[in-house]
Amino acid sequence: MSDRLIFHIDVNSAFLSWTSVQRLMKGESDLRLIPSVIGGDPTKRTSVVTAKSIPAKKYGIRTGEPVSSAIQKCPGLYIASSDFSWYHTCSERFIEICRKYAPKLEQFSIDECFLDMTGTHLIYPDPVATAHTIKDEIRDTLGFTVNVGIGNNKLLAKTASDFEKPDKVHTLYTEEIPTKMWPLPVSDLLFVGKASAELLEKNGIKTIGDLAGADETWLSGLIGKKAAAQYIRFANGIDDSPVLEHPEETKGFSVRATLEEDVTDRETAHAILRDLADSVSSRMRFGGWKACGIGVQIRSGNYSVRINRSHQKKLDIATDITREIYETAAALFDELWDGRTGLRLIGIQLFCLTKEDTVQTDLFGNDRKREKMEKADRALDAIRKKYGLSSVSQGFRGDNTRIGRKYRGEMEEKNWN
Repeated sequence: MSDRLIFHIDVNSAFLSWTSVQRLMKGESDLRLIPSVIGGDPTKRTSVVTAKSIPAKKYGIRTGEPVSSAIQKCPGLYIASSDFSWYHTCSERFIEICRKYAPKLEQFSIDECFLDMTGTHLIYPDPVATAHTIKDEIRDTLGFTVNVGIGNNKLLAKTASDFEKPDKVHTLYTEEIPTKMWPLPVSDLLFVGKASAELLEKNGIKTIGDLAGADETWLSGLIGKKAAAQYIRFANGIDDSPVLEHPEETKGFSVRATLEEDVTDRETAHAILRDLADSVSSRMRFGGWKACGIGVQIRSGNYSVRINRSHQKKLDIATDITREIYETAAALFDELWDGRTGLRLIGIQLFCLTKEDTVQTDLFGNDRKREKMEKADRALDAIRKKYGLSSVSQGFRGDNTRIGRKYRGEMEEKNWN
């Protein structure tokens, strides 16, 4: 067994669990016991399921699907709205308990964290017993359950925490990889998205074990050299990333959409870019950053005529304005794509970040226009801070029927360090 010992602690159906705790404090029913979801107004196409109960899961309801679709599957579905102020309170209390047990904690998201338990064997000689102690204290003190995954690195610990739920402790040590991880479907491997999993499965890579034993040269020809090397490392349980108590300074933000069907016209592509610009610029503003550089990435869905290109531009003036980011991205996209090959992936990157105000005086009155756009963005940000990032948008997030139905796919957002 490796000397490293990592715990990954993940709240079970966090938003729904936290809403249920809040309801129970008011003497109301527990949503975890009935078919229920956290979501928005079902009459709006922008409303999606952000969390679901186990009874709702039995109806085939999935996180991320439209609320209207979930209701069709379960007409008696109970829909509760989000309360992000309360969620942050629950998150802080959850992290506070976890922090008592570990020399080093990394908060991975609002509802999950890594604990570096390396070297604690004299204090906690039995890791599984310690994990149960943490899990039970969270449940008995805060009223919601977590899963705890134990492994020799972050990848193995996170994979273990996704095993049977809820309220469970699982191990995935290096020596357990062949029996516990390799039989899993390749789509269960961390960072393997839906489109990549489908491509791998079509080419005979059905399980994580298949991927672990794949020829890297052959795999590079299928998905690219960098992705092939990373996937094979992860499939073999190799991960050297440290548990970071203090997150590294953000160097950039990115967002990309992997679509279910190829985009073949410029109008739809621009609408997707505007949606992506809305998302990534909002996240950047939450961190107080502005970007001096914007990039666009495209990838084709036709692997026999593969296109994987990117194009970047440095700006004279740093910006955090959604419209400016979208317009620059659209111009870069038009220079990059000739329209002859359908696209399955479109992405935007923001880089060369700064927190300094670099706006220059404009003699032609554009300062006033920029000020109005900044105010509009910050008004939306204030709403999102209270109700969540998906509560309101610039007008393209799901409003376009062709995007909302025909081109719906996966969206991946990253901050890179």
